[in-house]
Amino acid sequence: MRRLARLTRIIHTFCRYRLDALLKDVQVKSRYKLLLLPFWFYPKPDISRGRALRNSLEELGPIFIKFGQLLSTRPDLIPDDIIEELNYLQDRVAPFSNEEFKRIVEQALGNNTNALFKEFSEEPLASASVAQVHTATLHTGEDVVVKVVRPNIEKIIQKDVALLELLARTIEKLSPEGRRFKLSEVVADYKDTIFDELDLKREAANASQLRRNFEGSPLLYVPAVHWQYCTNKVMVMERIYGIPVTDMEKINAQGTNLKLLAERGVEVFFKQVFEHNFFHADMHPGNVFVSPANPQNPSYMAVDMAIIGSLTKEDQYYLARNLLAMFRRDYRQVAELHVMSGWVPANTSISGFESAIRTVCEPIFERPLKDISFGESLVNLFRTARRYNMPVQPQLVLLQKTLLNIEGLGRQLYPDLNLWDTAHPYLEKWLKERYQVKTLFNNLKYHAPEWLEKFPEVPHLVFNALEKLNNQPANEHKQQTSSATQRTNKALTWLGYGTLMAGLAITLATYTAIPQTAIALIAAGATLLAVTKR
Repeated sequence: MRRLARLTRIIHTFCRYRLDALLKDVQVKSRYKLLLLPFWFYPKPDISRGRALRNSLEELGPIFIKFGQLLSTRPDLIPDDIIEELNYLQDRVAPFSNEEFKRIVEQALGNNTNALFKEFSEEPLASASVAQVHTATLHTGEDVVVKVVRPNIEKIIQKDVALLELLARTIEKLSPEGRRFKLSEVVADYKDTIFDELDLKREAANASQLRRNFEGSPLLYVPAVHWQYCTNKVMVMERIYGIPVTDMEKINAQGTNLKLLAERGVEVFFKQVFEHNFFHADMHPGNVFVSPANPQNPSYMAVDMAIIGSLTKEDQYYLARNLLAMFRRDYRQVAELHVMSGWVPANTSISGFESAIRTVCEPIFERPLKDISFGESLVNLFRTARRYNMPVQPQLVLLQKTLLNIEGLGRQLYPDLNLWDTAHPYLEKWLKERYQVKTLFNNLKYHAPEWLEKFPEVPHLVFNALEKLNNQPANEHKQQTSSATQRTNKALTWLGYGTLMAGLAITLATYTAIPQTAIALIAAGATLLAVTKR
């Protein structure tokens, strides 16, 4: 009955704000039109569809606000006018009682707050949909913040997510065109994201890793975690005293070098994505501060590391190549890279895809480079790829969201920020360093044990491939021999080069007498190359 009552309230709220306007461009099947009948009994509000959606989510409470915030990170799926309104959603929730906060802390840490802390604030520093934060002082004199997951939040989330899944499936069934919003996938992403946020040990581990990555760096400061006070429900971190990145009055008052600060924001992004492969994926203005320590050599401070993203090495490479090709207007290479990376199906028409990318990107690049939004260009690229059946790539969605946040902050601080001036040389340098001989040899040296473990399997793989080729029917064999031989030769050639380089890497790593393993690898690689060249 409680679930039915909640569903009734949701439907009533959606009807009152006439959210059927979200389906105005969708052809609804006749058998589903009756589902829209309740909307027609309510007058249309004199506000935009984006504002109506935002107001309805705010009325339905913290879980729906969180969902709206997630929708705002999907400009590849959601229309621009709705995204603009959802960006105004604020995660400000009424705090729960101080007594309840203390009870959770004491139960999780096995001691009362007076014994745990020298001082403990009765008033919350911040209160959000998932957690609440109070300030405290340790007996050692260090100022800290204490973060606690809201009581009974798991049950509330499970119920509301179940209802969101039902609503998403219903909307998608209204029409084939309605499925293009992929709301079920968005809800699934939301479910994973919000349940990850409920585990504060995960967030603490993310914070520790990010802090190590920027240890001693002038770019970003991450507060220290006090692990002895951390559980799944409670986390204690160093308290920072930064200036909110949105407080331009204070930032200007201390004489901050805004150009350098904006450029360093871009550098922080690229370092996280390409060097560390571990990026803070929730860098909205509420989680970013400016250090007051050295205004002429400014740095950022970051909190709330619940959501972290990473890419595969292949995705890193293809993303860097895509961005470079796009800004060189080499649209054919962009299309080819999407196919090579597996982001779009292998049977995609390169020429058709190239033409679609050109149509979207060419008007953008007619503007001055400093006025081009790097993030929006990437969104437009993925949006175009979506029409060619590009599946949802969660890691790229997080990256896209992070880039939009970073670029938005940069342009707010310094409107003349030319993102490409920072990005272009960085990407060129990263690609060059990644594929220089020294780096390749270091990688081979590092992975030499794996090569040696797999090397005994090589003869079996070769013979299996040849046997499969020989066992083909005669007519099929005639048609496929040429292409199959080429594929086999290509595979053997790469295998030969890899084996040869593994042997050379082991040789370089020893510097003294050449080990028998290295000699065997070099000989095997040379033999494979000789066979394929015949």
